[in-house]
Amino acid sequence: MTAPRPGTLKQLRESGWQSKSVKDELRDNYLASLKSGEPLFPGIVGYDETVIPEISIAVLAGHDMLFLGEKGQAKSRLMRSLVRFLDELVPYLDIPGSAVHEDPFNPITRAAKEYVRNTPEDEVRVAWWPRAERYAERLAPGTKFADVIGEIDPAKLAMGTSMSAEDALHFGLIPRMHRGIFAMNEIPELDELIQVGLFNILEERDVQIRGYPIQFDLDVLILFSANPSTFNRSGKVIPQLKDRIGSLIQTHYPRERALGIEIMEQEAGADAAGVFVPYFMKEIVEQISVSARKSKYVDHASGVSARFSIANYRTMVASARHRGVRLNESPAVPRISDLGHLPTSSLGKLELDLMGSHQMGERQVLEAIVADAIRTVFEEYVEAHGLDEIGDVFAKGVKIEVGDMLPSAEYAKRLKRVPKAWEKAFEVNAGESDAVRASCVEFVLAGLYATDRISRGTRHGRMTYET
Repeated sequence: MTAPRPGTLKQLRESGWQSKSVKDELRDNYLASLKSGEPLFPGIVGYDETVIPEISIAVLAGHDMLFLGEKGQAKSRLMRSLVRFLDELVPYLDIPGSAVHEDPFNPITRAAKEYVRNTPEDEVRVAWWPRAERYAERLAPGTKFADVIGEIDPAKLAMGTSMSAEDALHFGLIPRMHRGIFAMNEIPELDELIQVGLFNILEERDVQIRGYPIQFDLDVLILFSANPSTFNRSGKVIPQLKDRIGSLIQTHYPRERALGIEIMEQEAGADAAGVFVPYFMKEIVEQISVSARKSKYVDHASGVSARFSIANYRTMVASARHRGVRLNESPAVPRISDLGHLPTSSLGKLELDLMGSHQMGERQVLEAIVADAIRTVFEEYVEAHGLDEIGDVFAKGVKIEVGDMLPSAEYAKRLKRVPKAWEKAFEVNAGESDAVRASCVEFVLAGLYATDRISRGTRHGRMTYET
């Protein structure tokens, strides 16, 4: 049976509990995890040899950290994951109305110090703070000084409290996270006045509100995130604040397509019941993001989030499931024609390069990116030998119509006029399922179109391939 936790300061002292700073606590637990060999950041893929070693060094060095990277590179998740290296519970002084979780052995506010000094230890109440509550974060745009640092409380002034007194303050998030972790997302968008306040906290670990210095020995790990394009822009972040951030952690997009697919599947969380997704379709969805990041039509400084792949994957699976229910096909298998629904999950997520795309709309850019992705994956899967022969068949006037609501069994009938295309589908996947074969056939036809061997017309969700 687990022994009851100490409930008073006297019991806590007798238990042998030792006070630690939050950075020492984080370092000790991090070292224990390193020694045990357990995964340090479960669910984080592709950073084992790049980002995570840098985080390890920063934690062991006791640094505040800046996570610098484009959108969708798991910056926020990494910051939140550091919470798991805090103690499961830490004691604090249970003082009614106190905004700060005070260290029972080292209180920082005047009220807590007087309470401990004037109350017998066996009457000083102690409660326990779970680690999940020791983390707070804020998005910089719209953030006010009072939100993160604090403000003078007018009600207390009206009651006669001096403006320079500690009791007149209403604490913001950072003082309230004393003995915890505070994260500020998109720091370049933060008002300069707040940046100056953060600089003072990082340098002196105290709080200044409206010109009144309040000497608090704040114990808090501060984390930041930023996009390189705005962080490095002159004047967006004051140099003094940059200088006080201990470590800069550079994140990145998956270096390999397979890692991107692993992230996509992990995060999509789509219920796979009744749906089978061929690997080449997963590759195409991830390659769409890869191609978008390289596209001259997309703003490279903004980046293309991993959420782009995740949303598109969910849309593709949903389209296949919709067809499976309507046509009573099980399992449903995604096809190229299901990608016709990607504008619903893609538009608005790409920031266009105004110079490169000035004559193209976002939908046109998306179509070009999808075609490039299909061509890339198609050339990896299908031998070029025989493709021109298939193109010659279409040149004789053959037309093949496919679509996201066409029954899978229909594809064998429609491809009788182009037997070579049917044979090419076997190169992609040798399975006998009608639904898998339909997916492979559409892949071959889309590949022929993407490599300029045949043409394609689209109307009301149906695609017609011809010369």
